[in-house]
Amino acid sequence: MARLHLFDLDGTLLHGTSAPVEISRQLGLESETVALDQEIAAGLIGPPEYAQRVHALWADLTEAHVAAAFDGAPWLGRIRDVWAEIRRAGDYCAVVSLSPSFFVERLTAWGAHAAHGSRFPAVPFTEPVDPAGVLSAAAKVLIADRLCQEFGVTRADCVAYGDSSSDRDLFGAVPVSVAVNADHHLGALATHSYTGRDLWDAYELVCAAR
Repeated sequence: MARLHLFDLDGTLLHGTSAPVEISRQLGLESETVALDQEIAAGLIGPPEYAQRVHALWADLTEAHVAAAFDGAPWLGRIRDVWAEIRRAGDYCAVVSLSPSFFVERLTAWGAHAAHGSRFPAVPFTEPVDPAGVLSAAAKVLIADRLCQEFGVTRADCVAYGDSSSDRDLFGAVPVSVAVNADHHLGALATHSYTGRDLWDAYELVCAAR
């Protein structure tokens, strides 16, 4: 049976940072967004308020800023190699993130079968962000279920990779999980734990246990 590998983005594929922070860095607004990341991590705000506040910060955002943020971000090593191997093995890989869809969806060019993020309007913004399109930890599980149906697998065939509280629901819903450079929220839930900067090494933990 094929397996579906589900990857978080912020703090997982991106080392020690988030897509919004990398985007804001291009606008000189890094510190403001780091503060927002700390607020949401502490549970002081939820995903909809976070999305609305970064949307307001990004009034001058252009596609060139987004491209520069993506290209200059501190990605883990060998992401594309891992996804190519997953495809070669007949398995599936997808990214599911609370970060903006216009950033997350760029990862399909690296080999992800699917990439889902919070729905933001097109850049440059001429519309507000719709809170109904902003993802949550619970929404990650719903998206995983839709992807299972699309690819003809079940939750029992899924592997989740994540780093923080936004991944707890998904880690609890699938049988195999890898905590990647994770905080204290995932320690007791994860099947495997990895600390480092190479996704292949994290992926090998799952392969060795198969």
